[in-house]
Amino acid sequence: MKLGKTSIALAVVATLMLLAAIAVVALNRDDDLPRAPEAAARASDADLIARGEYLVRAGSCYGCHTEPGGAPYAGGRAIETPFGIVSAPNLTPDGTGLAAWSSDDFWRALHNGRSRDGRLLYPAFPYPNYTRLARADADAMFAYLKSLAPVAKQNRPHALRFPFDQSVALAVWRALFFRPAQFETDSAKSPQWNRGAYLVETLGHCNACHSRRNVFGATAGPLDLAGGLIPIQNWYAPSLRDNAEAGVGDWPEREIVALLRSGTSARGSVQGPMAEVVARSTQFLSEDDLEAMAAYLGSLPDGTDATRRATGDINTASAPSEAGAKLYTTHCAACHGDRGEGVAGAYPALAGNRAVAITPPANLVHMVLRGGFGPTTPGHPRPYGMPPFATVLSDEQVGQVLSYLRASWGHHAPPVSTLEVSRYRGAR
Repeated sequence: MKLGKTSIALAVVATLMLLAAIAVVALNRDDDLPRAPEAAARASDADLIARGEYLVRAGSCYGCHTEPGGAPYAGGRAIETPFGIVSAPNLTPDGTGLAAWSSDDFWRALHNGRSRDGRLLYPAFPYPNYTRLARADADAMFAYLKSLAPVAKQNRPHALRFPFDQSVALAVWRALFFRPAQFETDSAKSPQWNRGAYLVETLGHCNACHSRRNVFGATAGPLDLAGGLIPIQNWYAPSLRDNAEAGVGDWPEREIVALLRSGTSARGSVQGPMAEVVARSTQFLSEDDLEAMAAYLGSLPDGTDATRRATGDINTASAPSEAGAKLYTTHCAACHGDRGEGVAGAYPALAGNRAVAITPPANLVHMVLRGGFGPTTPGHPRPYGMPPFATVLSDEQVGQVLSYLRASWGHHAPPVSTLEVSRYRGAR
């Protein structure tokens, strides 16, 4: 009798495992959505190539597929993830890159997350966003990449830890968190709004940074723009749905456009990873596309918790400390003013600056320790910089001065502990 029950239990387990395996295989099948006419075959079409260059820039492809000091788009950049290192491949038309690829192969990579040989691609390549790209846009991007000068550079193997280096683990991840899809326009919205949604959610893959990730590294999807800590880098990409963080629902459109074009506006400026996005991508977008993104971002509902904003932070805040005040006077006041008023066009005001109050305080720690510099753009050719204090201030002192800022001038934000400073000091 006991042997019979054991056999039944084993049979049930085996059946469940078989069903799970079938489900994983089924959920990793390529999506055969109707495809647009072959446009990339006209690789000599200058207009197609120019459009592709524009779209490649809009997608920030340079940032990952160009090694520091290396040839553009020749790959080799090591992308650190919580699961190990993913190496970006060569996108030039060399034999080590895309020489043997067709536009169908390229579309398959963007839409289905598969390489030319059928291998599953790791989602450090943001195909969960690119899957919704229009086929015509993918063909134009491919035409541009095929027009580049070939660069012979072998792709480096990934260096992922077990079991994340196993194709089975990746297949399970995709079965859980990825589905090929198409971008669907919202008929209730204007063409401008829909264009902005397409750029933000799909080509710009903004949620790759501006969202939280679960323990498996997956986001809640391209519409999740509620903010999150960027893995490994430990910069905080603030919520685009919270006007107390990086939401722009209460901004004039011209200020949103200015921020995306130059990295600075009368209401704020960008730092860290977002500075690279502006420098490599959004500053090159057309006025129409910037206005479309502004229309979409400005329409996002403000998800700020009014109760938290009104009372929650005050309950956890502390009074400005004398030690923090002295450190501020010594190291900060000369540029930012005795009352944090700043200097217009040079040094940002700290009084009323929402970036000061954001929790977690990762970005403040980064800027104090490593210096704060915006992107160099035509509209902001000489961005102001803040000297790094990593070799001048201890972790305790950094915590004291940041706590002073967060307790002063109406911020009422929680203090910054020495432990938090130590955590972010070790990040890049």
